Amino acid sequence: MGKDIRGLTVIFTGDGKGKTSAAFGTVFRALGHGMKCKVIQFIKGTMDTGELHSAKRFEGLLEVVRVGEGFTWQEGKPREEHVAAAQKGLETAAKALEGDFGVVVLDEIIYAIRAGLVSIDDVLELVKKKPTAMHLILTGRDAPAELVSCADMVSEIRPVKHPFEKGIPAQKGLDF
Repeated sequence: MGKDIRGLTVIFTGDGKGKTSAAFGTVFRALGHGMKCKVIQFIKGTMDTGELHSAKRFEGLLEVVRVGEGFTWQEGKPREEHVAAAQKGLETAAKALEGDFGVVVLDEIIYAIRAGLVSIDDVLELVKKKPTAMHLILTGRDAPAELVSCADMVSEIRPVKHPFEKGIPAQKGLDF
């Protein structure tokens, strides 16, 4: 390993399943090197997921914060509550960028941009504030060109085949 190590801005985007999984895979790798990590989830809400249970096993090194109110297309929450939650997420992200984390993940923030819950300008400002040594990962479908251009790495996850097409629902341990 050379001495030219610096934090990168990474985007996992595309219409395929696995963007959050890719981000958590990177987090798991960073944890193996003793790096502190923080994941801020902008949409997931109260959904019971494996990553929350795993985070408990890495207490002190991994923090997962849910700021989202759930999926915006489902009934139950007024849009204002989704916007307020996403704005709280931006504040949480800004504080995380001031912390001693090796990796910060803004999970589904790109969806939050697309849904109009946060502005692209606010997200670009966060990217600019990323400390030199920190890795910043953003996930979500349809990454805007402005965000793609300022990233160091962008991976597009595209669907080839999915069990949902056969009527198979999301599976515990694989999908959530």
